[in-house]
Amino acid sequence: QVRLVESGGGLVQPGGSLRLSCAASGFTFRNYAMNWYRQAPGKERELVAGISTTGGTTNYADSVKGRFTISRDNAKNTVYLQMNSLKAEDTAVYYCKVRVALSEKWGQGTQVTVSS
Repeated sequence: QVRLVESGGGLVQPGGSLRLSCAASGFTFRNYAMNWYRQAPGKERELVAGISTTGGTTNYADSVKGRFTISRDNAKNTVYLQMNSLKAEDTAVYYCKVRVALSEKWGQGTQVTVSS
């Protein structure tokens, strides 16, 4: 079955960096676009970034443009989110998501906390 496992979250100071990873299994990873979402306390889950099957096309929420970079390694079945210049408002649980056979699949999430 489809499985997504996020890792790389943690506590970081404002201005710092983190790289999140999402390891995928149970489907042909290279054939599917991938997305990162986040959900802050008391807020709705929001799309952060997306990447096409080859990595040639990416898109970002306005709030993270110029600071976050999504990438993928189809040989490793992994999608990444490099987060730089982190702000307190980036604090959230970060999830990766794939849509397979008209069904959305989510990982368990990884907590990112930006605080001094």
